Amino acid sequence: MGTTLSTLSPAPGATRRKKRVGRGRGSHRGKTSTRGQKGQKSRSGSHMPRPGFEGGQMPMARRLPKRGFKNVFRKEVAAINVGLLASRFSGEVDVDALRAAGLIPKRAELVKVLAEGEIDKPLVVRAHRFSKSAIAKIEAAGGKAEVVASQNGGSDAVESA
Repeated sequence: MGTTLSTLSPAPGATRRKKRVGRGRGSHRGKTSTRGQKGQKSRSGSHMPRPGFEGGQMPMARRLPKRGFKNVFRKEVAAINVGLLASRFSGEVDVDALRAAGLIPKRAELVKVLAEGEIDKPLVVRAHRFSKSAIAKIEAAGGKAEVVASQNGGSDAVESA
């Protein structure tokens, strides 16, 4: 007979009986109900203080000064190297092709092409930003580096081309 969900049971000795506390001294778990005598851990409710609580002294997070801020206008720039473009693509490369190939994250708003690696075939690369050395390598291989405007038409639509 095969094993089914209805016939499954724990191995002998794998389970323990429920600890029944607070039911009189004769049960050996009455009175203090295995909590010991007095103290914070014997009280009802959560007996562990919140994370970062240091017993009333000024906590570390409040002793240290605040630093910096989070720029809400920050644009995430994905970097990609010409060597990787040369190994994965031929002909034309644009932002959509890079996303489809999984080479840049979906959350990246802008793409910058950097000059790491070698490029030996002509590629037409369309991206938001290029390093000067990347432009030089692409054009030396007979290709073309085209700067495209960002989707929101922001101030950095045309940069370093």
